[in-house]
Amino acid sequence: MSPTAAHSLRVLMVTPRYFPDMGGVETHVSEVTRRLAHAGADVTILTTDRTGRRPASEQIDGVSIRRVPAWPARRDYYFAPGIFRVIAQGGWNLVHCQSYHTLVAPLAMLAARRANIPYVVTFHGGGHSSRLRTALRGGQWALLRPLLARAALLIAIARFEIALYSSRLRLSPDRFVFIPNGADLQPAPQIAAASAHGALIVSVGRLERYKGHHHAIAALPEVLKQRPDARLRIVGAGPYEPDLRRLAQSLGLGERVEIGPIPPTDRQAMAALMSSAALVALLSDYETHPIAALEALALGRPVLVAYTSGLGELADQGLARSVPLGSSPAQVASAMLEQLRRPLTPPRIDLPSWDDCATNLLQLYHSITARSMSCAS
Repeated sequence: MSPTAAHSLRVLMVTPRYFPDMGGVETHVSEVTRRLAHAGADVTILTTDRTGRRPASEQIDGVSIRRVPAWPARRDYYFAPGIFRVIAQGGWNLVHCQSYHTLVAPLAMLAARRANIPYVVTFHGGGHSSRLRTALRGGQWALLRPLLARAALLIAIARFEIALYSSRLRLSPDRFVFIPNGADLQPAPQIAAASAHGALIVSVGRLERYKGHHHAIAALPEVLKQRPDARLRIVGAGPYEPDLRRLAQSLGLGERVEIGPIPPTDRQAMAALMSSAALVALLSDYETHPIAALEALALGRPVLVAYTSGLGELADQGLARSVPLGSSPAQVASAMLEQLRRPLTPPRIDLPSWDDCATNLLQLYHSITARSMSCAS
């Protein structure tokens, strides 16, 4: 993404969590903000801190990061009244809300509305480990609709989101724009071929139940019957880790399962792991536009997904094998073995890059702010 004349553009990107917290939204925000800053935009990330131990402000890669306290410390509601104050006092040209699931997005939208600042929202629609929270999602959409309807535009990172949200929110599809995630993970140098590492299966994602890591663990004993060289590496951090470890122990998997994060900024380590995988499995209950799957495909690795949401889109495009959502451990194991025996590895494909994503966002910002200034004059 080449620099452009964007020096007068002040963008506030609001996200409930940011690095060192890990996740797809955090990666998305990191990748696009660095590129927007390089293009000349004045970008600030506004996020929360529930620990009370992180810097209130810092600058990384040309991007300002501001953190405000949030409560409660052990829940993901993220009540952070400081967000309202920052937006009201900042003099921003545009506010970009990343994800809508917590109390951060409605507070940011309300603050921008009252300050007469145009705002956009990227949904990053995802699952949740709480069945109650998932069941209440429809009510949440209804409560958010007045604020979402007043957004300058709504951004979908997967095509199915446009049909889904336009229907659920009773908004015209013209109110949405499609800007997908990027997939720029480069092969790490001097990485041995995947076959040299045996049947390494990698499952990537935050350690929450809905991410489906337990399905990979439960299937592994059946996989080992035919592939005794198989082992499973689960990459992530989160509250479900003790449960995953107990499951692996109860199945007698011992050293066959390794669980732990890779620092989100260590892209070379992630590239090295992905490059050495014989199979990358994403068995989540819900994913919008899964970055890990795109990165695996960009590295030419076989991918197995649960047939749901954005993961199903990859299967429909012939980019990955799939198993039905709710498959038994034996069914998951059978699909894993098939993908190991006869890997579906699509030919070189033209995946969107983070440069593409940031360029499209910058063009969108300029069109919105130009329209806003025209209406104000």
